[in-house]
Amino acid sequence: MDLPGTMRAAFIRATGGTDRIEVGELPTPRPGPTDVLVEFEASAVNHVDTFVRSGAYRTALAFPFVIGRDLVGTVAAAGPGAGFAAGERVWTNSLGHAGRQGAWSEYAVVAAERLYRLPAGVGAEDAAAALHPTATAHLGLFRRARLAAGDTVLVGGAGGAVGSAAVRLAAAAGARVIATAAPRDHEWAASCGAAEALDYRDPDLSGRIRAAAPEGVDVWLDTSGHHDLPTVVPLLRSRGTIVVMAGLAAHTPLPVGALYTRDVSIRGFAISNASVDDLAAASRAVNRLLAQGRPVVRTAAKLALDDAAEAHALQEGHSLRGRIVLVR
Repeated sequence: MDLPGTMRAAFIRATGGTDRIEVGELPTPRPGPTDVLVEFEASAVNHVDTFVRSGAYRTALAFPFVIGRDLVGTVAAAGPGAGFAAGERVWTNSLGHAGRQGAWSEYAVVAAERLYRLPAGVGAEDAAAALHPTATAHLGLFRRARLAAGDTVLVGGAGGAVGSAAVRLAAAAGARVIATAAPRDHEWAASCGAAEALDYRDPDLSGRIRAAAPEGVDVWLDTSGHHDLPTVVPLLRSRGTIVVMAGLAAHTPLPVGALYTRDVSIRGFAISNASVDDLAAASRAVNRLLAQGRPVVRTAAKLALDDAAEAHALQEGHSLRGRIVLVR
């Protein structure tokens, strides 16, 4: 196809606040031999997107830097060794960091090894909302924590996007899921597959978790960023695992004695560090959920590409229950 010389994009010229985000014209990129040029249909806002934009998450950036990690779109052109054809609907969730330009532009270049075909009949907006949280939850549960059927997993922040996806994935794998969330989200957590939903503000939450899992929790996955290790570690089964995947500025005492006597592991996890093979494995889990034909997570707002700064401000404001999706 004949490509335009320029395209509309949301970008920054330096890291900082939301006022650094500009929307304007940039040269339309061209794919290399193993790259694919994808025309934008939808994306979503992730916490890490705001961290990269602000400079809190250090990563290689080439300015002007197009923001955004996730992309659902249509193949506009492909290099001869890419293995994709024009017109295919595709997605990726690893743009916008480690030297790669982001997704929030009318066209984006994606390395073929980071691009996946979208299941037939899946809407761009539903897919965009699900990509990052589902892949994050999958890798946190199965690569980092090695969750197995029959395990008991506690998912903290189960009302959020990553938490919702984690509940779905863990329940589908045969694990027993205890979810913590605000009471207004308990019905949602149960619909995702949680066996029990507990109020995270309950003053006796530890006692309720102990009653729900008297032999201890095998995997503790708290997506909320609240890391109270002295309280959490005694609730784990011997050789249990805590996955730390949120709370960029969090600090907590480390109960060393309980850690080593109970053989407990604490494992940090950020999807930004995932390998291409890890992401490909996660893509299959994402596609399985998408193919079921129901929204994986909740969407709270839909904005246009021109509203990029507003989208980041809403994400940082934590006022919405659900994902912020961008459409062209």
